Amino acid sequence: MGRASGTEPTTSPVRRLVLLRHAKAEPASELPDEKRPLALRGRDQAAKVGAALVASGLVPDAVLVSGSLRTRQTWDLARKHLGDPPVAFTDDLLGAMPRGVLALVRELDPAARTVLVIGHEPAMAGTAELLAGPGSEDGAVAQVRVGVPTATYSVLEADLAWSDWDRKTARLTEVTRPNA
Repeated sequence: MGRASGTEPTTSPVRRLVLLRHAKAEPASELPDEKRPLALRGRDQAAKVGAALVASGLVPDAVLVSGSLRTRQTWDLARKHLGDPPVAFTDDLLGAMPRGVLALVRELDPAARTVLVIGHEPAMAGTAELLAGPGSEDGAVAQVRVGVPTATYSVLEADLAWSDWDRKTARLTEVTRPNA
C-alpha cells in the first residue's frame, strides 16, 4: 500500500536549533567591536562547548556564524569536535534582534535537522525566548528572559519545517553553559 498523497515519511520531523552566545571576548578597546578577539578564557570555553555539543548529541548539520572575529574564533575552536558541516558567515547576525535571527532560521536548508547559530547577546537569548512555546522547560525560559553568559547555548525543538518556525512554536529544552 502506498502512502496517501501529502503525508510525511515515518522519519522524525523534529528539528533542533542551538543558539550559542560566542565565548568570552577581550574587553572593548580601540578596535571596532566586530574585531574584538576571544580572550584566553574564551578560547578554553569554545573548545568545551564543542565537546559538550558532541556529548549531548547536538552535532550540527549546518552552522550560521556572525561575521565578528569573536564568533568566528568560537566556531573555529568548537568545530574541532564537530566535524565539517556547511557553514555560512553572515553580518546579518551583528546587532540582530530576535526577529532578524528568526528570519535567518526560516531560510535554513530544509534538509538540516540540527542547526547551530553562533551570535551575540541579547539576540541569542531573545530569540530563544521568542521561540519558546508550550512544553518548554521552565528554568530554561527563566534563564533566557534575563540573558545568557558567554559560551552558553539554548536548545529548541519543533516538529516544523524551518520556514514555519515562529513565535512560541518551539520547545526550549535546555540552556547549558559547559564551562561553568
